[in-house]
This record gives sequence, C-alpha cells and structure tokens, in this order.
Amino acid sequence: MAKTYRINEIFYSVQGEGVNTGVPAVFVRFSGCNLRCPFCDTDHSSATVMTVRGIVSEVDRYKGNLVILTGGEPGLFIDTELVAALKKTGRKICIETNGTCELPDNIDFITLSPKDAFCDGAVPVLQRCNELKVVFRGDNDPSRYDDVIAGHRILQPCDTGNAQENEKITAAAVEYCLAHPQWRLGLQMHKVLNVK
Repeated sequence: MAKTYRINEIFYSVQGEGVNTGVPAVFVRFSGCNLRCPFCDTDHSSATVMTVRGIVSEVDRYKGNLVILTGGEPGLFIDTELVAALKKTGRKICIETNGTCELPDNIDFITLSPKDAFCDGAVPVLQRCNELKVVFRGDNDPSRYDDVIAGHRILQPCDTGNAQENEKITAAAVEYCLAHPQWRLGLQMHKVLNVK
C-alpha cells in the first residue's frame, strides 16, 4: 500500500516571504503541526489524503521552478521518497519549517522559522539553514539564534490582526535591523498584495 500524506492544499502563487519573495512557486501545504502558535493562519482541520503520485500530479499542473513545502509543519510528514519524486519534476524543493523535526537530506532550500519564543518546548533541532526567519513581536530577542548558521537572516514583524499593534511591531523590527545589520526586514508581501 502506498504511503499517504495529509495535504491541506496545493496552489500556485508568488512567494510572499523571505529572499525568494516574488518568485512564482507551487505551494504544498501539509495539514497538521506539533505547535499551536497564537498567530497561525493555517486551518489544520481540513485535509486531503494523497499519495506521492497524486501530489506530483497536482504539482505538475502548475508552472514555476520552486516547490515550497509548508504547513502546518511539513517536517512531521515529508520523507526522502516524496522529495525525490518532486525533484524529478525539475523544480527546486524548498521547505518552511519550525525546525523541531529532522529533515531529509535532499531538500534544496531550508527556511527555518523557530517558534520557541511562542510555544514552550518548541526548541529547534536544526542549527543550519539557508534562511532564518524570526517572527518578531517586539519583545522576543532574535539574538537567541546567533548560533544558527544561516545564509540569510530575516526579521518578520508578527501580524497580530490589529493594525495599530502591527505598526508598533514593524517600527520596532526596523529599529532592530538598523541596530543589527546582519538582519534584514521581511514583510509578508502576499498579505500586502492580497494574494494567496
């Protein structure tokens, strides 16, 4: 019997976050997470059970040179077989992870977004990534990740759903980046542009 995966959705859009902002990509959003972050915008209650073949077939419906595995927490579900099958489509395979799970070695680009500042016990096991993205509330200290080896360090203001609060957090993030130039400000452009 073929292994199955719980998929929330597969869709085509532009990447809205990080160093690949604006790049067309196929998103494979997994359903389920080992954390409960207060700002999470993913519906974990719905899922379609799919095989590797079904996922690849759906991904192949779209253009784009990137496949982004996201969630939920894709690290709970992905394996070498799925990543290898997706790579055979000729695309670069990226993952957005909270870092609490070991990952297959065949992923091309890892975005580590640790959530231990928001969820007790969510200490990341990953200590190396292509991109470190820290969700910033203004009261959490990004220097706690100084030991993480990362090609890029992104400070992303937390979207609280309150415009006035978001403005304060964004201003604090700008100030932090100016004082710590190894960090760059990362905005959620998909929300600014009102695209998925």
